[in-house]
Amino acid sequence: MVQHSSPPRGLRSAGSTAGLGTVFVVLAALCWGLSGGIGGILTAEGWSPVVVSFYRGAIGLLFVLLWLALRPGGSGLASSRLWFWSVIAGVGVAGNFSFYFLSIAEGSVAVAATLMYSAPVFVYLVSFAFRLEKPTLFKWAAIATVMLGVVLLTGIYEIGAGDVTPIAAGAGLLSGLSYAVFIFGFKYAAPHGSPQAILAIAFAVLVGILVWLGDAEQTVAALGTPSWPLFVVLGVLGAGLSFIFYIVGLNRTAPAVASIVAMVEPVSASLFGVVVLNESLTAVQICGMGLILVTVTALSVYSSD
Repeated sequence: MVQHSSPPRGLRSAGSTAGLGTVFVVLAALCWGLSGGIGGILTAEGWSPVVVSFYRGAIGLLFVLLWLALRPGGSGLASSRLWFWSVIAGVGVAGNFSFYFLSIAEGSVAVAATLMYSAPVFVYLVSFAFRLEKPTLFKWAAIATVMLGVVLLTGIYEIGAGDVTPIAAGAGLLSGLSYAVFIFGFKYAAPHGSPQAILAIAFAVLVGILVWLGDAEQTVAALGTPSWPLFVVLGVLGAGLSFIFYIVGLNRTAPAVASIVAMVEPVSASLFGVVVLNESLTAVQICGMGLILVTVTALSVYSSD
């Protein structure tokens, strides 16, 4: 889930803490990667992707509320623009979590994580449409390369291919699109308040949406299931500590460096799927994954220069 635009207000600093900042970004990416694997275990047990997403977001909300309580200065909570864009970010992250776990449930962790990693492509396409970014040959070539990678990874060129279902591929791409919405919401909310205030509103919106969409019986049943420790770990790693690690890390890391170490997320998620969940990838799928990861990373580094 590590994607990059210009860091929010107060998130750029240089100097001797750069190495520590990189460690925090790596930890955030590793947490997000592992959360995909844990979500794969829970959905394989029959838990709804919406319920899994709800607990991830609800536990994350507790963490960011505590963060906001400890550091309330400059929150910007009196700003209507902060609330508007934070709500947009919340809608985006709700879709991101839910579609991501749906893609995992219908396909595999590796495919879902890699397709979600294509979010910057959607950011650029929307930016082109609204003339927020100037199209260049490099950007269009990168987008075309990522699309080729998606074709190879999902196998949609093979009629009747069973490795990746249309639902898995579609949900994976929608998770990337939803995360692009989160990126825009967070970016435009950032000048009006603190990251912890934005995340608190966004996660509150996420929880509200998923309570409305989710299965109430299954949501309550999760509290008494033997799998409840996995729900807790998912929330702590996937939305609690990870977002805090990322914000703190980006404060001390150049965006270009953060873009490169972000590959820890899909790689760790894929390894979890292969080693723990006994998933497998063909040589063509691995090639497609490589195209997406390398191209998106290059695009992110290019955009932060």
